[in-house]
Amino acid sequence: MNFRKNLAGSQQGFQMAPMIDIMFLLLIFFMAAAIYAQWETRMDVTVPTAKSGERLTRQPGEIIINLDEQGDIYINEVKMDLDRLRSLLARVSEQYRDQPVIIRADRKTPHEHVMHVLDTCREVDIWNVAFAALPENRD
Repeated sequence: MNFRKNLAGSQQGFQMAPMIDIMFLLLIFFMAAAIYAQWETRMDVTVPTAKSGERLTRQPGEIIINLDEQGDIYINEVKMDLDRLRSLLARVSEQYRDQPVIIRADRKTPHEHVMHVLDTCREVDIWNVAFAALPENRD
């Protein structure tokens, strides 16, 4: 009996269609992630310059707090008051103890408003706070 005769036709090659589907899904995922990352910093906030200002790698899950010239607080383009910001940061701080927060204040924002946001972070025990700045030569 020859059993090899039936096995020769059943051998399958590399399937290209599933591989193309996976590549399209990955492409869509990374395009959506890039769009959402831009929304966080899309506001018309002109951050101040500093000699040590440099673009660092983003940390996973960081919260970007934007302050415009009038001192209005925005997270993901949603306007917030200090009480709402406090409750949001308190919930996040309970879940993630080392939660990174970046404060992007406009260069014309009064110092008082920045200090209110910084005090709010301290009240809810968030200590990993950074301030956004650009290098001096990018002015």
